[in-house]
Amino acid sequence: MKILLVITRSELGGAQSVVIELANALCREHSVVLAAGEGDGKMWEMVDSRVVREHCPHLQRAMSLKNDLLAALELRRVYRRHRPDVVHLHSSKAGVLGRLVLPRRKIVYTVHGFDSVRVAYRKFLPVERLLQHRSHAVVGVSNYDKENMLREGISRGVSTIYNGIATPETSALRSFEEFDKYDKTILCIARATPPKEPQLFIDIARLMPQYGFIWIGNQSDMSHYNAPANCHFLGNITGAGGYCSKADMLVLPSLYEGLPMVILEAMSLSRPVVASNVGGISEIVHNGVNGYTVSNSAEEFAQKIEYILEDEARYNDFCQASRRIFDESLTVERMVREYTKLYNTAQ
Repeated sequence: MKILLVITRSELGGAQSVVIELANALCREHSVVLAAGEGDGKMWEMVDSRVVREHCPHLQRAMSLKNDLLAALELRRVYRRHRPDVVHLHSSKAGVLGRLVLPRRKIVYTVHGFDSVRVAYRKFLPVERLLQHRSHAVVGVSNYDKENMLREGISRGVSTIYNGIATPETSALRSFEEFDKYDKTILCIARATPPKEPQLFIDIARLMPQYGFIWIGNQSDMSHYNAPANCHFLGNITGAGGYCSKADMLVLPSLYEGLPMVILEAMSLSRPVVASNVGGISEIVHNGVNGYTVSNSAEEFAQKIEYILEDEARYNDFCQASRRIFDESLTVERMVREYTKLYNTAQ
């Protein structure tokens, strides 16, 4: 089978992580082409050499009639060059342009967090309702997303396939010795943008000075946040997910999510999670089992963090449960099997 994967940006992010996992697994048995547009290109560094790469320079997140028309032409050229059996679209802009110009019956479109449209950009909902008829299948990465799509009138061929990952590499990580002075270390991996609530993370750290709070993924100086001394922003680090193994717990404050890859990474490394109760997070973080989903309150985050960490036996139970849930539902092998079944119906 020849599969064309398309995503808007070539930087590293949650949706890109899914595409990388899919491409690297599928290319072992299928012919895989990956097309992407703007970004720093770091995604390409993570892709197997057997994957054919197509750069579409005009495929960009920002709205631009000229660039969007040129990107649509680029996608048509890529399609004609490779004649894939299936086209799998990821992210909103690739999803819109791909569905407009590529053959409907071959298209699978994955929505990586429907709240980004339903909550943040509702003006695009009519477009999504119209374009549901221009694909064979629409996939939500959580039941939460699927149910919200159905409520908003997007019902044609909608299903759920959970994201899946391979356990991150941990053999070549930098030392965290400078954090040994803390009783425990709490990690967050995310871009330091308003939807990821960096101020809330800082407020939690301020309530728990005995613990070290580490944020990986900020792309700018964070000194203007006036963070306490136990709160550390380390910037971008390659292979960030592996650092969950060096922390005692992952926290993820957020305003909206799909099914965050960093939570899957933490669970694969047997770490408990305390996260905002948004998107599909509660479907994989089970309260009192492998972590908690909470409101965006520093006090509530701190209470659940302390509850998990204060008792060693309880902490170990949470750790084991995280890995068990991961093995049952969130492996890359399971994700690839489910998408392959869907691809077979789309040809």
